[in-house]
This record gives sequence, structure tokens and C-alpha cells, in this order.
Amino acid sequence: MSSPVIALEDVELTLTGNAGPVKILRGVTLAVTRGETLGLVGPSGSGKSSLLMLMGGLERATGGAVRVLGQDLGALGEDALARFRRGRVGVVFQSFHLIPTMTALENVATPLELAGAEDAFGRAAAELEAIGLGARLHHYPAQLSGGEQQRAALARAFAPRPELLLADEPTGNLDGATGAGIIDLLLGLRDRHGATLVLVTHAPELAARCDRVVRLRDGGVEP
Repeated sequence: MSSPVIALEDVELTLTGNAGPVKILRGVTLAVTRGETLGLVGPSGSGKSSLLMLMGGLERATGGAVRVLGQDLGALGEDALARFRRGRVGVVFQSFHLIPTMTALENVATPLELAGAEDAFGRAAAELEAIGLGARLHHYPAQLSGGEQQRAALARAFAPRPELLLADEPTGNLDGATGAGIIDLLLGLRDRHGATLVLVTHAPELAARCDRVVRLRDGGVEP
């Protein structure tokens, strides 16, 4: 049996604010298998997004072990974490996080260039054309609708062919019809590229299309 893509063991996360330490995650143990689509659901403040950020090495656990794609993330420094994510882990955010001074084409080509891909701009153009943005290659984010910006963000995340994709409320800033289109696109890209997908969502229709759903409450996994 192959090792899980993500293995969390008794993971804790405590952050310190003005009011003192706040425990965000409490003893989370969880495994995600290769090719699985896992939905993380739960009320606001339950720790869903923090857990996703731990999986991507964008936040550090304060206790327990986080292993992703066979790598102990707790043993890596910041530079090593950045190298680990490059080309292997894609992240999609609710607020798109496109670089405003770059065109859609440049936004998608940049991570390909960083990963050392040949013909980064050609590949980026092909990714954008495949998701219906062929006429928007040279438009800046401010010239794109919310749905178009999220499509560009998905193209950017999938273009390097990551083994793992993490999506934080990918339809949260979109209306119902646009969000439904993004769900279809996200799952279609997952199927086409064979990535493991973990997503945080409040949308029941998106959670229903996951292979498995894990519910968090008060920083822990509900039994």
C-alpha cells in the first residue's frame, strides 16, 4: 500500500496575538490518499483554512508531525519549503491572489518559469485557452471579472502539473452560477491532471462532489 500524500499526526497550532496565545488546531490526525478529493468543512473559525495552510507549508505546526508528499515539513527551513512547493503543490485562494501588474498570461507563466519549465509562455497560453480565456491573455486582473480571475488562478495553480492542489474557498467570492462553473472546471482539471485535491468550502454542492468530507469544529476533527 502506498504512503498517503498527506499524513498529519496529532497536529497542534497555537498563534500568539495581543490577547495572548490562541489554540487554532488541537490534535488533528488525518491522512489523504493519492488521487483523493477531500473536502474540509465546518463553521467559521473552526481551523479549516489554517489546516490547509499547514498542508502547503505556508504555516508551521506548533506540535505534532506534518508529512506531505513524503517530506517532513517541520524539518524544512523557509527556503527549502519554497523549493518543495515549487511545481509540486498548487494553491488557490478565495481572493484569487493574482499579481495586479501582470497580465493573465504572465501570472500563469511565472510559476512555470520558476519551476524551470521550457516554453513557459506557450504552456501558459495553452492552459488559459483550455479554460476559455484565450481572448484574455493580455488582460490585467482588474480587467477580468471575478469568475475570469478565478479561472486564471486555477490555470496558474495547475499549469506546473502539481501532485497536490490546495483550494481555500475557491467559490467563496463568486455568485452561484459563476461558482458552479468554477466547481466544474476545478474538478475537471483534477481529473485531467490526476492531482490530489484538498479544499475548504462552505458550499454544500461542492462538498457533495468530494470523495470524502472531514468536518472541523473548535480546532479538531469531528468523529
